[in-house]
Amino acid sequence: MAITAIKGMSDIYSPEVEVWQQIEEKARQLFARFGFRELRTPILEKTELFARSIGEDTDIVQKEMYTFPDRKGNMLTLRPEATASIVRAIIQHRLYNVPTMGKFFAIGPMFRYERPQKGRYRQFHQVDAEVVGSKEPVVDAEVMYWAMLFLEEIGIRDSELHINSLGCPECRSPFRERLVKYLREYEESFCKDCGRRIYTNPLRVFDCKVEKCKEIVKGAPKVLDSLCGECKKHFEKVLFFLDKTRCTYKLNHHLVRGLDYYNRTAFEIIASGLGAQNAVGGGGRYDGLFKELGGPDIPAVGFALGIERLLIVLKESSPQLKIGVPDLYMIALGEKAQEVCFSIAQGLRKKEIYVEMGYELKSLKSQMRRADKFGAVHVLIIGENELEKGIAILRNMVTKKQSEIALDEVENILVERIKKESE
Repeated sequence: MAITAIKGMSDIYSPEVEVWQQIEEKARQLFARFGFRELRTPILEKTELFARSIGEDTDIVQKEMYTFPDRKGNMLTLRPEATASIVRAIIQHRLYNVPTMGKFFAIGPMFRYERPQKGRYRQFHQVDAEVVGSKEPVVDAEVMYWAMLFLEEIGIRDSELHINSLGCPECRSPFRERLVKYLREYEESFCKDCGRRIYTNPLRVFDCKVEKCKEIVKGAPKVLDSLCGECKKHFEKVLFFLDKTRCTYKLNHHLVRGLDYYNRTAFEIIASGLGAQNAVGGGGRYDGLFKELGGPDIPAVGFALGIERLLIVLKESSPQLKIGVPDLYMIALGEKAQEVCFSIAQGLRKKEIYVEMGYELKSLKSQMRRADKFGAVHVLIIGENELEKGIAILRNMVTKKQSEIALDEVENILVERIKKESE
């Protein structure tokens, strides 16, 4: 029996992998414009890190983490999200003391054991950003603007930014009491998970996808009505700066985050084509997490975008990311022609031209079919007759026009022509 990939974990190969590369490259380019630095953390961490940061009573910690002992009995976990690992690394290496460090990003795999479905996998990949050291609301607005601008630049324009405030510990405590009082009135009507959440993590009831639970919480108290003066002022400023970016957004009173470390600003980005799990990303402020994990008491805000979910939206809407096609396809007719084509191909590649070549000495018709499958616009043909004349034939696969080029000028002419066309 053939060995297959683990359920919920996928191989990524061409042509899809090229789209992944373009998404990641666009993210890196945009991060550079905003002054973010990459931080790579291990995919394995001590289990305690996630239990303390995410929360013992969350579904992630209780049900979804890949946790196991190593040979010495130490409990290890495959990271279910990136923020806790990044915070741990910043504390461990005292990166908060480096004046030029404060904006971090990471791109890589996360792991959660849950039922695989559209947009939710057991190994999934995220683009993650964190801004450390500022409590100012302008930072919250900027990270949300980065996320919306990124989606626009990769071709996703039909998305909604949903925003809420979760308040601080001081104003969240009385809100929690009001919320629990309301939820207990409907305790018998909730699903099994929400019935438990009322007493362990009541805010998570807002995130339930069961219809009867969604109907009940429509009448629940709103966090925004319970904000203290400072939290209210902070949220108003966040919205003020978001307006400055001309980002459209929607206040969502039922928006919460599934991790315990969030406070004040919380947001999600919603896109069509994903079904019930329609968020392509989200994040918010987590001012107490550094102190909780043994570091200094410094504020931070961040977010993550799911790459698999971005791909689904791109495929089902109007994808603008295109798989690269060769600048030139070379056809050699005969062994001597193959030697010449090989040398020309390497020279062009050195000059940053994408060249594909038929390595098998097949007929012209067969190699032309292969060039067409690659989608190449230009084909360079060299056979024995061309070698005798000292020329190569350049064929445009779109216009069907052909021209002759002197062999000793092939590289220079092709580089100039191809680069001019790409401008």
